[in-house]
Amino acid sequence: MANVSPLFEIENLRVSVADDGGTPIEILHGLDLKVSAGEVHAIMGPNGSGKSTLASTLLGSPEYEVTSGAIRLHGDTITDWDPDVRAKAGMFLAFQYPQEIPGVSVINFLRQALSARKGLDLSVLELRLSIMEWMERLNMDPSFADRYLNEGFSGGEKKRNEILQMAILEPELAVLDETDSGLDIDALRVVAKGVREVRSDRPEMGVVLITHYQRLLDELAPDHVHIMINGRIVESGGMELAARLESDGYESWRHL
Repeated sequence: MANVSPLFEIENLRVSVADDGGTPIEILHGLDLKVSAGEVHAIMGPNGSGKSTLASTLLGSPEYEVTSGAIRLHGDTITDWDPDVRAKAGMFLAFQYPQEIPGVSVINFLRQALSARKGLDLSVLELRLSIMEWMERLNMDPSFADRYLNEGFSGGEKKRNEILQMAILEPELAVLDETDSGLDIDALRVVAKGVREVRSDRPEMGVVLITHYQRLLDELAPDHVHIMINGRIVESGGMELAARLESDGYESWRHL
């Protein structure tokens, strides 16, 4: 049987960022990850472990320089692709701190994003009809469709809006960068339910969760859990690894 390429792959990724004086500092030191279609992978690590650098690198942020290694989507090397090209190819990143965009309504933002992602030129009315069901599933007030993107939104509302975008854009791979950050338990459950709803509609979608906490893992039950320390994945396993982390903390891995 021929080998099937993973949906998404990071191979020996080394990434540097310039310090205040312009000197490059390596943050990721040869990171490897493979995500097959339909899999959920959780990456956990303490502050300073390189999680945010990884998320920004996957987005294609110009502040982060890939000095070696590769990022692949469906077997295509996307390491040097611009963020908009990655998004069109099917990558989606839910931000830890979603940006406010005054003057651009949620529905107009989605309309433009959907046009860029799939070439669909829906009218505002057509798009409104298609998102109403998702807004209900995400416990979102329908009036939010006409509000400026994230302006005046609570933390939970911003995160639900990110999941709404994920549902409408139908990515191949979703990277959720600390989506649970700043959420109370009720908001977390709503967001987690939204992720589950999107996955039920798109079972082939791969998901990478980047998080500090086990509580999101308890809601989403990832297939694989990875511990990230000092810019490397030092151990991988299943939910038993997350349980061990919850009881022991990161001390067991800091020497690796």
